[in-house]
Amino acid sequence: MGFSDFHGNEDVVRRLRDMLARNRFPHAVILAGPAGSGKYTLSLMLAQAMNCLTSPIIAGLPDFCGKCSNCLRISEALDLPSRCTEAVEAREALRETDKKETRIFVQTHPDVLVIPPDPPQMMIKVDQVRRVIGTIYFRPADARERVYIFTASAFMREAANSLLKVLEEPPEFATIFILTENAGELLSTIRSRSIVIPLAALSPPEIEKYLAKHRPEWNARQRALVARLAQGAVGRARNFDLPGYTAARAQALTILRSALLAADHSELFKVTETIRPGAEGRERMDTLLSTMYSLLQDLMFLNSGTPELVRNTDIAAELNKLAESADLAWIAKAAEGLGDVERGMRRNLLRSLSLDAFAAAMER
Repeated sequence: MGFSDFHGNEDVVRRLRDMLARNRFPHAVILAGPAGSGKYTLSLMLAQAMNCLTSPIIAGLPDFCGKCSNCLRISEALDLPSRCTEAVEAREALRETDKKETRIFVQTHPDVLVIPPDPPQMMIKVDQVRRVIGTIYFRPADARERVYIFTASAFMREAANSLLKVLEEPPEFATIFILTENAGELLSTIRSRSIVIPLAALSPPEIEKYLAKHRPEWNARQRALVARLAQGAVGRARNFDLPGYTAARAQALTILRSALLAADHSELFKVTETIRPGAEGRERMDTLLSTMYSLLQDLMFLNSGTPELVRNTDIAAELNKLAESADLAWIAKAAEGLGDVERGMRRNLLRSLSLDAFAAAMER
């Protein structure tokens, strides 16, 4: 257990470990990269390295053992979705008056605090930042460093302004991590008081190599598909719902075939009738639409002479057949039509009828 378990961005990890070795680690770090690129995992690893009780040196640089009490307690926060669900459920169990004053935090170690976006707005709120301000100037109890991890950059304005006060006069024994997909979303004053560390997307071959070890139940063809669909994010690849995606893709192909090739729409109606009202239907519809966008992009790549960019490589023959009837003008019109379907969903239009109308409007 250690930094060797982090996949990809070796130069970035080496640079951060070198900062630790020279006691030059900044008080505030913005880790920027796509969803699933490992920002949260890396921030927890750095928290472990800062506070490991054995502090091993691997390849001449600081590492962590993953076995001491500090490492184990910090690693308990690794499953962030589950921890956030627990925190939300705990808040829901409170009295109504207490719910309004309670914010969501994840803390499995007394000196490492994880601050996720607070539902339902899913933003970092001022009370969460005040919790940081209220504890950051106390020396750590069981660790060498206090570590605070903001898992998103969606700050309410008052919260962002409050965070600036800490960044201007940080204690020497505390480190703040801010995780974001786009550092530009943060106030320029926050960026100027932090160091921005970008995490690059991984190449499909790198992700395939990772999946061969961590998802051995997938065959080579499936790993190649997921590696391309993950768009460089190893975390997204590891947790990819392959059965759900292939089911949605089969429906999406039926809709596109109906619009491009079929005179009989009976298969189309069989698909659209399965989209039900309610939260489950909304989730299925979202998955279906994102899958259709993915297929339209692949058709665009084929039409523009860049087949190497196609992501759904396992159905190349099917896509080539569709591409013969779908020129770039049709693809652009289809993408616009999907946008109309999404807007209709926000107005609570019947989902099955929206898809039927889309396919009818796109007939060649």
